[in-house]
Amino acid sequence: MRYVQIVFSPAGGTQRVADAVTEVWGNDIDRVDLSDAGTDFSKTVFEEEDVVLAAVPSYGGRVPELAVKRLEQIHGCRARCVIVCVYGNRAYEDTLVELQDIAEKCGFRVMAAIAAVAEHSIMHQYAAGRPDAQDIMELQDFSKKILEKLKNNNAVSDTFAIPGNRPYKKAGGAGLVPKAGKQCVGCGLCAKDCPAQAISKDRITTADAEKCISCMRCVVRCPESARKVSSALVSVAALAIKKACSVKKRNELFL
Repeated sequence: MRYVQIVFSPAGGTQRVADAVTEVWGNDIDRVDLSDAGTDFSKTVFEEEDVVLAAVPSYGGRVPELAVKRLEQIHGCRARCVIVCVYGNRAYEDTLVELQDIAEKCGFRVMAAIAAVAEHSIMHQYAAGRPDAQDIMELQDFSKKILEKLKNNNAVSDTFAIPGNRPYKKAGGAGLVPKAGKQCVGCGLCAKDCPAQAISKDRITTADAEKCISCMRCVVRCPESARKVSSALVSVAALAIKKACSVKKRNELFL
């Protein structure tokens, strides 16, 4: 039996949540990085006794399209699965039900679901510093309850309600495309690490707007802090969701 994380976390917030959940599972956690454009995910195959955590961020209330394409290549083979969506304190809307459908399509048995809050990857004033110490304790408590269910999964139904709508809400576009300023030294790390392969080594200062998913990995990873998005556009976007983000959202467990 293996314990495995399958995570799409370009900016790191979803990974922090995933690590908090699986910390109580033990030290031997295998990892599948859905952000890695060079991985052949069709070779990822599980067994029925495996326990898998599948975690993605919520992009506009949906699972990121790039994560969907990569998840759908994986062979679940009836492995037990905990699904997790992470959002920046606005709303996760249809992300969890979509992730449930994808996981089941891959052959996983979805046994539990978590909606967790992490600092917004673009508008950092929303959910700043989360997951914090209190969040981590709560997520670990969720994980212990999930493990108890998994120990008794032959006697417990894996049917439970997850909030969301089918059909899902319409997916939005990326919109915010980072560009490099004068600090850029042309190291190429952004092009190498871009999950969507939207940055060319030949045109390192910009990105392909049609490929870019506004995941902000290039911004987070740049060693010179050279890549940024338009501050004016970020201000407009922040104002548009200010009301929805004004109340601190809580983490949720669906078991």
